[in-house]
Amino acid sequence: MALLMGGTIVGMNALLTGCSPEEQLSGLNFSEKDIAFLDELGEAIIPTTDTPGAKAAEIGTFMVMMVKDTYNAAEQEKFTNGLNALRADFKKQQSTDFMEASTADRTAYLNALQARAAEEEALAGFLAMAKDLTVLGYFTSEIGATQALRYMETPGKYDGCMEYVPGDRAWAL
Repeated sequence: MALLMGGTIVGMNALLTGCSPEEQLSGLNFSEKDIAFLDELGEAIIPTTDTPGAKAAEIGTFMVMMVKDTYNAAEQEKFTNGLNALRADFKKQQSTDFMEASTADRTAYLNALQARAAEEEALAGFLAMAKDLTVLGYFTSEIGATQALRYMETPGKYDGCMEYVPGDRAWAL
């Protein structure tokens, strides 16, 4: 009984707090340039192919919303510091601004950054956050769920034995 009550109290605490972080940075704002940069970064992670890429899903706006609403102060600081560090490091490595670089240059840089993740902990941490947010935002967007994945509108019929055909897209949840 004590275990059940303990579980109830823990659940109630999460319910009362609304699952939002207690400490967040005050006055955290992202400019239109920041959002455009995050769109381009997301597009480098999930590019346009035969389906629209992350930029079409407005991934920059999604990232900003998630960072502002769900990240605690330490995570917000890590994200904003990493965002600025990535811009500066890209310019240092490539001698051009990220926004002016070609898709091939952006991809090569991000792959190299991933390879040297142990040396560049701050940048690699930001890149991991950006990749997680890009994948989450893209596949939960209308574009990702309906064009990159197969989508069946809910409520619908539950069929636990769906036929699998090699090469088919995954189902959206």
